[in-house]
Amino acid sequence: MSCRQDPDPFNLERELFGPSDSWYGDSVADSAPHVPPESPSPNPQREALVATAELLAKILDTTVKIPGTPFYIGLDPLLGLIPGIGDVLANLIGAFILILAARLHVPQIIIIRMSLNLLINGTIGAIPILGDLFSVWFRSHARNAELLRRAATQSYRETQQARLYVACIIGVTVVLLVLAIAAVLWIVMKLWAILFL
Repeated sequence: MSCRQDPDPFNLERELFGPSDSWYGDSVADSAPHVPPESPSPNPQREALVATAELLAKILDTTVKIPGTPFYIGLDPLLGLIPGIGDVLANLIGAFILILAARLHVPQIIIIRMSLNLLINGTIGAIPILGDLFSVWFRSHARNAELLRRAATQSYRETQQARLYVACIIGVTVVLLVLAIAAVLWIVMKLWAILFL
């Protein structure tokens, strides 16, 4: 009977970010050659879901290049110009990428990073004018699509607990987005009432 060597404790970090992004650099020497994780076999359905996420991100973030600049603009900052409902609509549409990530069973840490990107974009994006400029620069949906593309090429073993965890993360993200945007709008309305009424 053969003995199985314990997994490398840093292997999860390598799988998520790759050796080039590793925080520990060369300070930790591997006792055995590192074997890269096996990529899942090509699956047309998985590829279609990833392509859908990338198309949605392009529509929201990088549809048209701003002349004379390296920046692109999409539907997200344009919807943000609509008072009140614009940012809510843009980020609810962007949350669909999280749903695609859940269907692809990507690692939980990736879901968390994608949720934080969406939360940051929704919170700061609710600030009039400045928030729209931030959305043009930050491109949260394009970031999430890139994370999804990278994570979808890695093997991941899902459990029932992981499904519940991902569902809770998506739900909390949507609730926090709505609350954050509602708080910003309430402050703006109060300031408007004080200054102009």
